[in-house]
Amino acid sequence: MFLYGMETMADGLQKTAEGRMKRVLGRITGNPFLGILSGTLITALIQSSSATTVMVVGFVNAGLLSLSQSVGLIMGANIGTTVTAWMVSMSEWAKALQPEFFAPVLLGIGAFLLLLSKSERPQVVGRILVGFGLLFVGLSFMSGAIEPYRNTPGFTQIFTVLGKSPLLGLLTGITVTAIIQSSSASVGILQTLAMNGAVTTSCALSITLGQNIGTCVTALLASAGTNRTARQAALIHLLFNLAGTAFFGALLLLLFTTNPDLAQSPISGTQISVFHTIFNLGTALLLFPFSQALVSLSGKIIR
Repeated sequence: MFLYGMETMADGLQKTAEGRMKRVLGRITGNPFLGILSGTLITALIQSSSATTVMVVGFVNAGLLSLSQSVGLIMGANIGTTVTAWMVSMSEWAKALQPEFFAPVLLGIGAFLLLLSKSERPQVVGRILVGFGLLFVGLSFMSGAIEPYRNTPGFTQIFTVLGKSPLLGLLTGITVTAIIQSSSASVGILQTLAMNGAVTTSCALSITLGQNIGTCVTALLASAGTNRTARQAALIHLLFNLAGTAFFGALLLLLFTTNPDLAQSPISGTQISVFHTIFNLGTALLLFPFSQALVSLSGKIIR
């Protein structure tokens, strides 16, 4: 229900913004700051970094964007995807923001618009509202389903093992995100586990790092059969996340080695949102001066 809600919401948002989004991407010039800002806003709007990066690959393949222009958009897409994680963590802030409070209202209004409206725009709005509602109802159901198992030895042991091995956590994040083709959805599922006290800090953050690598699979698949430049654009997305994971993974390893109690402490959904944002924003700031180096490296790998 959570995944279907996210798909429905993203589909409606993309239909609303499709023409505007193409115009913005088509007008991107050599200004890298504008590229990052555009990528962030577009991804925040359509709730899918995969959709943005796939579109970037398509534009590069069509010759509408240069490889250098695509780097800023890809960095911005990674920052924009953190918005969904903040939406999921809202339920921890106040009762009025909990799914069971407002999700039925969104579903009701959305269904009303879908069933009774004949024009396209209200139907698209209805689809977005139904998607939002289903997403939060699914989130509430997941949370309720996990709660009885939070103290079960077998269930907690899985995450204890993952928490002790950063590599296992990383691989888990990569695998789950690659399968469901959405880092936003996999981060949301992880946040649900965190809200129920099922994951430790080290486990959650290792999985989050893996999720940022797993989201690159969609763009890599989209680049199959395209020209060399488009394949380079997809590779730059992967290199960006690999570099960020190496940097933040080393910092986390140092932090948890010196503070083992912190590694095994519980973590909230909001804290995962904070780390997810710091990772993507920090990686963009770190690699922004080396944009051309990423372009050169992708050219050496894909000859």
